[in-house]
Amino acid sequence: MERVKFGVFGGTFDPPHNGHLALARAARRALGLDAVLWVLTPMPPHKPDREFAPLADRLAMVQAIVGREPAFLLSRVDIDRPPPHFAVDTMHLLRQQNPEAELIYLMGEDSLRDLPFWHRPKEFLSVCDALGVMRRPGVQVDLTALERVLPGVGAKIRWVEAPLCALASSEIRRRIQRGESVEAYLPPPVLEIVERRRLYR
Repeated sequence: MERVKFGVFGGTFDPPHNGHLALARAARRALGLDAVLWVLTPMPPHKPDREFAPLADRLAMVQAIVGREPAFLLSRVDIDRPPPHFAVDTMHLLRQQNPEAELIYLMGEDSLRDLPFWHRPKEFLSVCDALGVMRRPGVQVDLTALERVLPGVGAKIRWVEAPLCALASSEIRRRIQRGESVEAYLPPPVLEIVERRRLYR
């Protein structure tokens, strides 16, 4: 009997946009995932000085996306524990919650490149069944050098041909601050929350 296959899609989702949605859908198709777990990170350790929209607002926006697609699930694994929220600890907790599942951590090619600088990277790699890596425009990863630092990483990579999305949440926030339309970039239920709660003004 095949194991249930989950993709782990983490982020601050500030706000979650159409690019996130396209990447999650592409990963699900390419990797044959039973579900994508959206892991909302309240306060990422590598962004200590950045201000984020209130967690309740980001949670509402992610729930608005997840609620529309049966193969998307919200994971509260980082929400329900104190910081710091390192990916290695997140994966250990997800492994405890889903001992029979195959857990594939979804990341961009830029994150794969920077993986040696993550918190306890070898341990993180060992707790992931695979890495679903989405190509990024202009990013080149030296896999030979990466393998020297993290032996076995190459065997765990599953490339995902995702739509190239240059859109970043930071640019959406800037556009909202300038009073520009972001209708083309946000799923309708997310846009409704942003406007109703006057986020990023």
